[in-house]
Amino acid sequence: MARIAARRPTAASAVAETRAWVERAVIGLRLCPYAGAPHRLGRVRYACSHAREPDALVADLADEIRRLVAAPPKTIETTLLVHPWVLRGFEAYNAFLDVADALLDTLGATGLLQVASFHPDYRFAGARADDIANATNRSPHPMLQLLREASVAAAVDAGADAEAIIDANVATLRRLGAAGWDRLRAQCRADALAAKDAANATPPSPPRPRGAIP
Repeated sequence: MARIAARRPTAASAVAETRAWVERAVIGLRLCPYAGAPHRLGRVRYACSHAREPDALVADLADEIRRLVAAPPKTIETTLLVHPWVLRGFEAYNAFLDVADALLDTLGATGLLQVASFHPDYRFAGARADDIANATNRSPHPMLQLLREASVAAAVDAGADAEAIIDANVATLRRLGAAGWDRLRAQCRADALAAKDAANATPPSPPRPRGAIP
């Protein structure tokens, strides 16, 4: 069941699995020490693109850029745009990042927003495909994250050390190992299935008032 869900996601299951990954990996493993607060406060927007072609993804990304620029940070701090049906190959996805950056510039959002990249087959330059360190950016489905530059600057002012975070993440993943990472991924898929089952569950009928006619 979990494997089928992973291969043939619906928009709802893709978002649910991504949310589980944020909770179990990004926050649970402290891969991003600053992700917990926006998540708890409900300031993370999870969006799913139905695009099957890159041009359609550009249109969806443009919509999300405009939405985030217009929204106050206390409403939306960051946006995760999941796109399960396009750019499944990492090389094509990686090439698309230049398009995403150009779109920020076209929409006047350069300096306001930046794009962070996540993909199931993410691979850092010069890294082996099987290096567990790649898992720091391996999400359940291809995804583009829109970050506010002001939030990044605030984290730096608060003492965030990007190099130290990267080193800590690599150490965490090496301790977890490939088998542990696979278990975590399976848990995320199970969480998505559980969320689907809960959504499909029929709520119990309200109690009938005493003396009511059946």
